[in-house]
Parts: sequence; C-alpha cells; structure tokens
Amino acid sequence: MASFLNAYRKLLELPLSILVKNNPIPHHPIEELALNVAQPVVYVLPYTSETDFVIFRKNCLSVGLPDPLEQNEINGRVLPRFVFLDEGRRFFKSKGAKKETITIFNNYLELHRTLPELDVQLIPVSVLWGRAPGREDKTGLPNLRLLNGLQKTIAAIWFGRDTFVRFSQAVSLRYMTREHGFDQKIAQKLARVAKIHFAKQRISATGPRLPNRQAMFNKLLQQPVILAAIEDEAKSKNISKEKAYKEAEKILDEIAANVSYEGLRMADRFLRWLWNKLYQGIDVENADRVRKLALEGHEIVYVPCHRSHIDYLLLSYVLYHQGLVPPHIAAGINLNFWPVGGMFRRGGAFFIRRTFKGNRLYSTIFREYLAELFHRGYSVEYFIEGGRSRTGRLLAPKTGMMSMTLQALQQQQTRPISVVPVYVGYEHVLEVDTYAKELRGAAKEKENAGLVLRVIKKLRNLGKGYVNFGEPITLSNYLNQHFPEWKAPLEDRPQWFNKAVDAVSHQVMVNINKAAAVNAMNLTGTALLSSRQRALSREQLLEQLASYQQFLQNVPYSDDVVIPTEKPEIMLDHVLSLDRVGILVEKDNFGEIVRLERSSAVLMTYYRNNIQHLFVLPSLVASIVLHYEAIQKTLVLDSVLKIYPFLRSELFLHFNEEAQIAERVEQIIQEFQRQNIIKHSENMLTINKPNIRMLQLWSAGVREILQRYYITVNLLQNNPLISRANLEKESQSVAQRLSVLHGINAPEFFDKAVFSAFTNSLKEQGYFNESGTANTEKLQELATILTHLISTEICLTINGAVAKVEEKEQDEN
Repeated sequence: MASFLNAYRKLLELPLSILVKNNPIPHHPIEELALNVAQPVVYVLPYTSETDFVIFRKNCLSVGLPDPLEQNEINGRVLPRFVFLDEGRRFFKSKGAKKETITIFNNYLELHRTLPELDVQLIPVSVLWGRAPGREDKTGLPNLRLLNGLQKTIAAIWFGRDTFVRFSQAVSLRYMTREHGFDQKIAQKLARVAKIHFAKQRISATGPRLPNRQAMFNKLLQQPVILAAIEDEAKSKNISKEKAYKEAEKILDEIAANVSYEGLRMADRFLRWLWNKLYQGIDVENADRVRKLALEGHEIVYVPCHRSHIDYLLLSYVLYHQGLVPPHIAAGINLNFWPVGGMFRRGGAFFIRRTFKGNRLYSTIFREYLAELFHRGYSVEYFIEGGRSRTGRLLAPKTGMMSMTLQALQQQQTRPISVVPVYVGYEHVLEVDTYAKELRGAAKEKENAGLVLRVIKKLRNLGKGYVNFGEPITLSNYLNQHFPEWKAPLEDRPQWFNKAVDAVSHQVMVNINKAAAVNAMNLTGTALLSSRQRALSREQLLEQLASYQQFLQNVPYSDDVVIPTEKPEIMLDHVLSLDRVGILVEKDNFGEIVRLERSSAVLMTYYRNNIQHLFVLPSLVASIVLHYEAIQKTLVLDSVLKIYPFLRSELFLHFNEEAQIAERVEQIIQEFQRQNIIKHSENMLTINKPNIRMLQLWSAGVREILQRYYITVNLLQNNPLISRANLEKESQSVAQRLSVLHGINAPEFFDKAVFSAFTNSLKEQGYFNESGTANTEKLQELATILTHLISTEICLTINGAVAKVEEKEQDEN
C-alpha cells in the first residue's frame, strides 16, 4: 500500500508542479510562527487527500520545514510525521477523527510520559483551493473542502495560482500533557480542537458570503433611522417622499461596494505585475497577529497611514497573500472615475464624500451602511488621516469614521471589533513629485484616467515597499479600561463618547508610529538633511548611517519597529541605484562627496519625516549637550521634560509617564556615550570633540521644530493677549520669512496646522490662564531653554520678524 501511495504521489508531482504555484502562508513559517523544529513535528491535515498532500509537501520543503514523508524516530520508536484528521468522505461530517490518527496521537502522548525533555509540535496545515466565499443567494461553499478527482483537476487549472497552504501556530504536546495529563481522551480532545480550528481557518481565509447588493439596499432602506431621514429630506426640500426615496437609493448606489471574487483575482494578477515593475519587493511584518484576530472571530478594522494612492491596493494585495480576506475600503469619492471607479468598487471600495456637513440623509445612509458591513462580518479599512500626507508625517486624525465605528460597537455588535493600525512605507513614493509641486503652491490635480496612464508610463525602480501591522486595539477592552461607562445606552450617550473617539484615534496614530519601517532611503535622507550644506563626505555619511542603525538596535523605539540589517555601505549603494532620488556623488582630491541636489531637498524631507519621530528625542538630547557644551544630567532631563509634551503631541510619541521619559533619556545618554559622541562623568555631560560632527548631525533632527516653537513663544511673550487665529497666522508668516532667509526646505516648517497643534499643546500644558491670556512667567522658562538650543543668527532673525509684527499691529491700532 505504501509503495502504491508513493508511486501515486510521484505521478501527481509533475502536473501539480506546473499548475499549482507555491503559496505558503505565512511566507516564512519557521520565523513568523516561532516553530521549534529542533523538536519533532507532526503535521495535522484536515482530511485524506493525496493531491493536497503533494502540494503541502512541496510548500513544506520550499520554506525549510521537515519533510512530512520522513518519519520521527524517538527513543527507538518510529512514528509518522503527518496525520489526516478525517477520512474525507464528507467535509468535517464524520463522528470522530480517524482511528489511525487517534492511535498516533496516543503513541506520541505515551512517549511524553517517559521522556520529560520531549515536546512534539503539532502543526495544523490546510490547503485552500481558491477562496471564493460564495454569495448570499447561492449555495456555493468556499473551496476548503474535499473535492473529487474531476473537481481537483478543474481547481488546479483554474485556481492553481490561488491555491494557498496555510500553516498555523504549533500546539505543544508537552503543554497539553502538563495541563490535561496523559488520559487517552486527550487525543480525542486534540482532534476536536483541530476540527474547530480548521473551520475557523476557512472563514478567516474566505470571509462571509458576499452580499446580494440589491437585497442589502432594500434592507437598509427599510431601517427606521433611514426612513426618518428620507421623510426629513422630503420636508426640508419640499419634495415628495418618493423623490426623496429615489435620492436615498441613488446615494446608496454611489456609496456601496460591489465585491466580485473574480474581480479580486484579476486585480491580484495586475497588482503582481505592478509591484514587480515598481518595487524590488514588499516587506510584510506582524501579519500573524492579524491572522490570530481573524481566527478568534474578531471584526477587523484596518487603519493604515496614507502615503500614496496605491496604499489601499498594496494593503489588499498583502492581506490576500497573507491568507486573509481583503477588506471593504472607504475611498474618497474623487477616485470614482472611469474606468478605475468600477474596478475599485469590485475590489471592495465603497466611496465617501469629503464632507457630510448639512446632509443628514447622506450621513445617515453612510453610517447605517458601515454598521451593516460590521454586522455582516466584513473587515473594513479606512484612512484616519482623511487624505494623503504631503509632508511624510502623520496628519492629525479625522475622527468621523472612528466615531461611526464606536457607534457600531454599541449597536449590539456581537463580534469584538479590533482596530489594526498599519504602517505603510516606501523607499520612493509614486506621487512624491506631485507632492513637491503642491507644496510649492501648485493646485492639486484632479484624479482622472489620464493621470493614471501618466503614472503607469513612469514606472521605474522605486526600491522596496513596507507593510507593518501595528499593535491591535480591541475596542471593548480599551473602553473598559479607559471609559468604563461606555456600555450605557446609545441614546444616553454622555460626554465620554467624543473623548473616547479622540483617545482611540490618537492611540491608533501612536501605534502606527510604533510600527515604523526604517529603510535605507529615509536614513540617508535624514543624514544628508542634517548637514546645512546637504552634503557629507562618503566616510561621514557611512559613519552617521552606522550611528543611526546602532542606536535603533540598542535603544529600540518599540518592539514593532523594523530596522534594516544591511551594512551602511550596502544601504548607500542601494539608494544611489534608485531612479530620480537627486543624490549626487562627486570626487575631489580628498575622496568622494555625497550631495543632495537643492531641488530634491523638499522630496527628501518627505522620507526623513516618515521616521522623524524615532530620532526626535535623541536629537533633543544631542542638541542640549551641543549647545550647552557641558551640562548636568539632571538639567538635561529638566529641559527634555519641558519640551517633550509638545513633541509627543506633534509626532504621536508613545512615552507618556515622566518615569518612562527619564528612563529613555538615560538610555540615550548611555548609547551616545558608548558611541563616543558625548562624555559622561560625575553627573556632567560634555562634548567629545573628536566626534563633534556626529553630535551636530544628531542634533539637527530637532532643529527646525525648536525654531517653530520659538517663533510662537516669542510672539506670545510680545503680545500675551494676541488671539489664537492671529497667533497662528503670524507664526506662519514669520516661519515663511525664516525659511527663505535661512534656506529651510522642510515643507511642514510653515504649515499652519503644525502651529495650530502647538497652540493646542500650550493650552493643554497650562501656558494660558482661564481668560485665554498667555502665562508670561511660564513662557519665559520655555523661552530660556529654546534660546539656548537655537543659533544666535536664527534667534536674531526671529526676534526681528516678531518686532516687525508688533510694529505693524501698533500702526493698525
């Protein structure tokens, strides 16, 4: 029998190797699932299928897992390395697992009784033939089921590229025996747990059935809140109810997605080609934490940062290839143009207008549509920043969608809702040239088919892309911890609701930044922009790249940050090989100089800003030591504590408690001392003069932020009664003058939004009294610190500009 099976498997190998592509999930199961292959492994497959086994074995070998055909030899006993859980006559319908499988489980358990060091790892594995979830009005089931010979042949031809092998977290038999003993019923319990796991895995891979779009419309249009909004629309616009009802239908058709599995498969083909054209690879991190949520039955809300129009395409593509269901995506109505609007809609996009203000019918329908998606179990994605960041920094969150998410949670949502922050990064953003034009004052170009074609025509080497799934926020747990009153009835919603929406939104931004992916481009940009001349010798640049890299490794910002492992020389060569980065290499008698073209400086600040939050605190410490030259460590901490609240608010930093900040500052000092950038003796910090250039480059990371703070503080000191609107306006004017006179390239330097955020932070930190007048005494303390950290030349320019503002106001009065 064994020889016949081996021959049959050999017969299957050739056609299947041609028709079926290797698609292991995760792509690196040993590392991503932390599998202990030093101990014996036993693969558990859901049902007997030699075709599945051949595909599974091929994927096993491709990722370096032990060969399932080989046997485990333990203490003189030889046992199989794989088992089939079910006979396979009907999908998960037999009364129990195969007797042979139960016997094998019991044999392994018996070995654990006599060998205390043994820990056999059971690894559940399933083969997914396509992932069509079926539709509500049809009886089709997802293809994670037993197929007959003809069906398998058709599936191999049709779904060959969409066949996935899913490896799951290992179950430790040692743990099972420790928790439940060696009773023979444990084997049957293992089989039952495995069956439940495979059923959950099927749902997590395919998602719920796709809706009958018209049936969903009919249901929504009968909701009492929508009927009331229709009636209100008829009264307010003096039109018939029938006309108002037609308008509601039109709005729903404008909003709703029209997901097609075949559309997703076609999109997958196109996107695979696109990424291969654009990027040298997509690095994906921490996807397993999302797979775990899906297996546990959570409603998943993906909230990525927004760098580019291709963010949602990239995230859907990554999720599909990580064995997860692509989400329904909230897309701006500006993307609903021919021909891509229909393609996006079939891929899961539902469209949202820029504003709901003054349109109760639209806002009600949209809110109920979103709640219906949650109710039906579809994962959802939206961009909390509202639009794409033109500066490379996270924008302040717009809380409308988060508010609707929390409302859905209160509307008797049975499944837990987990928000998954996602960091999306690129070594080269497709639209960055357009961003530069817009930041120089050009009007935003309206999206259209011609724009899409022009972008595709400019396909070029853009380096690598990064998708890192941040720490999820399970909303019920978060609210229980921070807002325990949240379970009050919705109609009695008190003040806590808006505070909760703001708090969750802020935490999402913090978690996105905690999952930053550092790359060669933004490290190189950070170093070059730190030089006032935007140029460094090759040796200086490599030294600074090594310093950044060592700092990130030795003083990690968070466990989720991704750090490049390549040597600085390799990173620099990689950046120089990319198209249109604006970095030149020039030679003189002393060696090579790496220089950033002036016209490219604005573009490079975009990439620097992606990771600015990782370096802003060490940059502040470096700036304090550099400008004081010799300073007590306690005074360094005092200065940091005065400035840090503003940095935390502006850059969504995650250190909150004073003790955390003090510990972080101590770690920074120790690392700078280890790198010989500063000296530390008898509680005094001093410059290590041979490495002063490195200290200067480190301090530059916070230079422009402190200059902006000083502008606003100076204006307030000169006029404590200035209105908030005028304060922000004049701060922006002074910053614009400063940027011209001193060649400051950062696009956010004179952005009104950053001054508005700083004013908010001043208010939160008590720099205004109850009447709104500035607290000059407290401002003086902050101004004294800032004056020490800014060059005399910059201070003089700011003071002169502020004096002119005061003269202008006196003339007007």
